[in-house]
Amino acid sequence: MEGQWREVVTLVFKGRHYRDHALDLRGLDKLGQFQIVVTETANALWRAANPDRERLPRGFEERTRLVLRRIGEGSTAVPLEVSIEEPDEPVLFGREPEEVKEAVALAQDVFYAAENDEQFPERFPRSLVSVYRKWGELLSEDESVEVRVEGRRPVAITQKSFVRLAAIEDTSYQSSMELTGEVLEADVRQGRFELWLDDKTKVGVRFSPDQEDNVTKALRDHRTIRLRMKGRGEFSPQGKPLQIAEVEECQLVPIGEIMYDTNARPIEEVLSELAEEVPKEEWQKLPADLNDNLDHYLYGTSRG
Repeated sequence: MEGQWREVVTLVFKGRHYRDHALDLRGLDKLGQFQIVVTETANALWRAANPDRERLPRGFEERTRLVLRRIGEGSTAVPLEVSIEEPDEPVLFGREPEEVKEAVALAQDVFYAAENDEQFPERFPRSLVSVYRKWGELLSEDESVEVRVEGRRPVAITQKSFVRLAAIEDTSYQSSMELTGEVLEADVRQGRFELWLDDKTKVGVRFSPDQEDNVTKALRDHRTIRLRMKGRGEFSPQGKPLQIAEVEECQLVPIGEIMYDTNARPIEEVLSELAEEVPKEEWQKLPADLNDNLDHYLYGTSRG
């Protein structure tokens, strides 16, 4: 199977160990840890976008595998590429290394925030703080790494990034939250209740007077109704939801009703993934004139 290479990021190593465009062998450890950062970030982003799916798509890890094929100009510029395979069977849509590009862009934003004492991106998987921080343990005081992505601002990374990351590793944090669960008790006077996500997990919620009717109805009819909450809440350092402090939406959901997911993947991505799972020999069984005579093969009409 043939393919092509796409450059997705360039790491520029600076320091006394990287003079004359030379890559110190200790730099290989840094490249390996950067691969882990990208892979784990891509996995976390995919799982956040697909909470109901247990397994990653086939070939997902291969699509996020970075390789070094040359050393470029600069102190020591290391362009990292990803292989885009051309499938044996036809696909419905063109291929781009979207997973790895999205992960690299988010990693770049995280390091920019760390270096400049800014707020970390809301999409940053805080459960990966230790993975990001570990990269810093490989940098000496006189070294830095610049992350360059086409069309984006370069980000220089020093030990400062990892000091900041270490500081938040064991702290809770706030982020947007969307949860659906069962209401078993509520304190109307205090404007609080607990949303049970399963038999062992509950999240505290503060609600306003205009949300009281939905909360009490969910409590009264808890055997047949669930409450869907959307807002801003607190997470543990490991990413476990602890409480929703600011509720933006409070919606009753009858058990068994399918909610429309505005964050669902585009249908073309789903179709493309399904197409990849069809064996080559099955594609070869399709009539050569299928596109021109689709109605004939579907409904038995005469050929055009």
